Amino acid sequence: MEENSPRNATIVDIKPQAPKFSALYMDKSAKPCNDLYTYSNGKWLKETPIPEDKSSYGTMTEMYEWNIYLLGKILEESASGKIQGDLARMLGNFHKSVINLDKLETVGFKPIKDIMDGITRISDRNELLNEIINLHSLGIQVFYSTDPSPDKKDSSKYTLYLVQGGLNLPDREYYLSSTFAQIKKDYADHIENMCNLYGFSNDQSKKISGNVLEIEEGIAKISRSRADLRDDEKNYNKIDYEDALNKFKHLKLEAYFSKLGIPKITYLIVGQPEVLEYINKIMDVIDLDKIKSYLYWNVITFAAPYLHSAADTEHFNFYGKKLMGQPIQGKRWKKSVSLVDAYVGEALGSIFVSRYFTEESKKKSMVMVNDILQTFHERLEKLPWLEEETRKRALLKLSKLRVKLGFPDNFRDYSSLLIQEDDLFGNILRSTQFEMNRVYARVGTDVDPNEWYMTPPTINAYFSPTDNEIVFPAGILQPPCFDPDMDDAVNYGSIGAVIGHEITHGYDDQGRNYDENGNINNWWTETDKEKFEKLSTEIEKMYSAFEPLPGLNVNGKLTLGENIADIGGVSIAYEALQKKFHRDGRPGPIDGMTPEQRFFVSFSQLWKYHERDEYLKLSITMDPHSPVVYRGTIPAYMHENFLDSFNCDKNSNSTKRVNIW
Repeated sequence: MEENSPRNATIVDIKPQAPKFSALYMDKSAKPCNDLYTYSNGKWLKETPIPEDKSSYGTMTEMYEWNIYLLGKILEESASGKIQGDLARMLGNFHKSVINLDKLETVGFKPIKDIMDGITRISDRNELLNEIINLHSLGIQVFYSTDPSPDKKDSSKYTLYLVQGGLNLPDREYYLSSTFAQIKKDYADHIENMCNLYGFSNDQSKKISGNVLEIEEGIAKISRSRADLRDDEKNYNKIDYEDALNKFKHLKLEAYFSKLGIPKITYLIVGQPEVLEYINKIMDVIDLDKIKSYLYWNVITFAAPYLHSAADTEHFNFYGKKLMGQPIQGKRWKKSVSLVDAYVGEALGSIFVSRYFTEESKKKSMVMVNDILQTFHERLEKLPWLEEETRKRALLKLSKLRVKLGFPDNFRDYSSLLIQEDDLFGNILRSTQFEMNRVYARVGTDVDPNEWYMTPPTINAYFSPTDNEIVFPAGILQPPCFDPDMDDAVNYGSIGAVIGHEITHGYDDQGRNYDENGNINNWWTETDKEKFEKLSTEIEKMYSAFEPLPGLNVNGKLTLGENIADIGGVSIAYEALQKKFHRDGRPGPIDGMTPEQRFFVSFSQLWKYHERDEYLKLSITMDPHSPVVYRGTIPAYMHENFLDSFNCDKNSNSTKRVNIW
């Protein structure tokens, strides 16, 4: 296909325009009082189509395109030898392995042949279980998943989580809901097509497809919904190691732990016991050939994006076109950047930050973080609905909050990882196993407080409840999220709202259940707990009433935490901006807008987006964030100063104000 042709293997595109905040994106004929989204973004929305290689397009995509261009140049220079050193050589080899299309065409499905032959040789239950363990050791987590993470009730230690998994559609609803009936049929056809490509006969491929759907539907029926997975207490089920061996005897956990290099442990956490019990049962009773079909499919679909064009294209035609509505694949060099960042991202990030993230940017962004932290501290001190006992613990938690900006103090050491310029699938396996060896070996040991869960170029941020920390990679500390040359109103409306958002996550419906040490622990009085739940229920009901697609409403329960954080983030950032004006002086209008107006417009422009219906449907089903049109309006409408900022009639916007923090 054109998008995967050799001429697209290197960066030949025109340098993308650097993203920015701009009054030129606005449609000032719209009324901000009840249509802030169009007022802030209308001209951009009208004039900016979704590119054919995208399922959605907006501010974060613009930032991604800019960053991926910079990262692509780093990879090209590493591959050409312009950047010297072992790290650059590794990056260059990885890049070459992705863009060497001739090599991929030559080897075809050979990279997975030994794995597939191992499945074919299975002749009894014991061999089956051994092969499942082997697949897990390669990073192909069939039937269930394991996750070595901080213990949510003893956050100073890493422990092992055993959780539901095993599905190759995005969510259990794709198997169970009539909304996705056509997608499920398309999925069955996709399995047949891919198995035919591999070399199975038509009859074999049809049989494999039926077996896979039967097994995955069975898992989906017993799996918990995404909304239910947000209840950390219910998904924390501690079990003694010996009891786990007996309870899940058909999973051969002792052999599993040995194969994956997990140290001897005394307990583990089972997220969803009913799902693991179901998997344990079917291991003993389901037809052996059916399970082999499921294993064949998991290997093929795991490997397809890293194989020759026929397999890669078939994989994209289903997961890209059908599931996300994306007409064509992106260029090959962009795929290389995504893979390198995903698998050895700290290596790539170390060069990125040395070039594009200045100490001045870090200092300026830290000033804003401190302003917003101080504002939230003062708010907690005087919030009227909190009792003193809860207030003291909330303030204690805030005082222990860690902040990480830009990049880790020490980058990961990849010197033991072999990356070859002519072995893409091998590079994927080796880098996967490198990371697995790193994280599984530390089960039972002390948590590393310097650990980062995102790579430096990532355009995102997060709050970690077990670490009680907020983290902002260098990738998101770029225009328009953070622009050192822009006025304070714009920066506080964009990255300031993001900072407030992440801080508030420590006190949303999930985060509030963790104490100052990062442990699940009820530190709330019963009265305050009831008040919080009453307020959060109002937010849940309000968002659940939104219908972005006909017959498909926002899941207010699933999105509750993000909605609380969006609302709180805007409120806190606005107050912090006013305090800065009080300290440094209030500026005059810019582009015909007051600072407060620029604050709200900047916030809304953060969420300017187009989304294809297929992608929006997927997001509504599984994304804990609300659709962007609500993210870019509702938190602003709820602010007590929004209407006054735009001189609105008090009855011009009926959105009910509910701000917990």
